[in-house]
Amino acid sequence: MRTGQYILVVEDEPKIREGLQDFLEFHGFCVTGAADGLAAERLAAERRFDLILLDLMLPQISGEQLCLKWRQAGLRTPILMLTAKGQEKEKIAGLDLGADDYITKPFSLEELLARIRAVLRRTDPTRSVGQAFAFGPFTVDMERLTLADDHGTTALTRRQAMMLQVFAANPGRIVTRQELYEAVWNESLEGIETRTIDMHIARLRDLLDQAGQAAELIQTVRGEGYRYDVC
Repeated sequence: MRTGQYILVVEDEPKIREGLQDFLEFHGFCVTGAADGLAAERLAAERRFDLILLDLMLPQISGEQLCLKWRQAGLRTPILMLTAKGQEKEKIAGLDLGADDYITKPFSLEELLARIRAVLRRTDPTRSVGQAFAFGPFTVDMERLTLADDHGTTALTRRQAMMLQVFAANPGRIVTRQELYEAVWNESLEGIETRTIDMHIARLRDLLDQAGQAAELIQTVRGEGYRYDVC
């Protein structure tokens, strides 16, 4: 059974990379492998991943350099670093550069799986904003499916509430149509008309307007996606 979560495994040793791919796919993840830093950089730019498993010692671009470039570019995907025994300084540097956790080689696959699940739980939008959260002047309740402020309450569909939850978990950041589709519909956008997302965004904007929010909280970023404007 697939989890619907996508992992990028960046590891230059073919046997280790392929072993990790097989193991994670067995546990339901969708896995893509990269043999070097340049390939990883390209893949992360092409599509959204839920987690990146990143080896420190890589050809082309080191794991540290890659982590720094991603964080400076605004990439918020969780990064779990793979480090060799004795690389204490590198571990600290990796965390300082924005890695979410690390695991030291050699490691058991069961420990790795536990670390991955722990990082994903910590970075899940439903956990970062909760089941009741602020969206502009409103409070969104995921259980009751309502949008409320001092003037009243508006009913939401489940997908509308989930879209607001994704935006609230990523304030000021561009959220692509692919991200929205995977988070809300739990499917890949490949082969699907992007008009589906645009129509839902338009309806959501109308709903916010009818609820009394004149300013456009969800802004279109041409050619890229949408951004929740918290200002």
